[in-house]
Amino acid sequence: MKSYDTLSEAINALQNRGYTYNFNLNPHCLECAALKLEIHPENFKVDEMHRFEGMSSTDDNSILYAISSKDGIKGTLVDAYGVYAQNISEEMRKKLR
Repeated sequence: MKSYDTLSEAINALQNRGYTYNFNLNPHCLECAALKLEIHPENFKVDEMHRFEGMSSTDDNSILYAISSKDGIKGTLVDAYGVYAQNISEEMRKKLR
């Protein structure tokens, strides 16, 4: 798996590889606003994960996930970790490990 220096570089590379949708993290599922779609943990897999740490502050830490659904929808999820990490269900936590 290729490593990237910046979050934006990684997002651009994944978009060029077909991960064109943006996912939002909800407590029990992923949401794709562009498609008005919820994708539950049993219906997606994490293809890649890239961790980025902020140079000046731990508040800038984030994880980029490349995700594909069973229906062939491919997109990315950017999630903060640390202080701002969201409360999510145990199923979602296991899926995003």
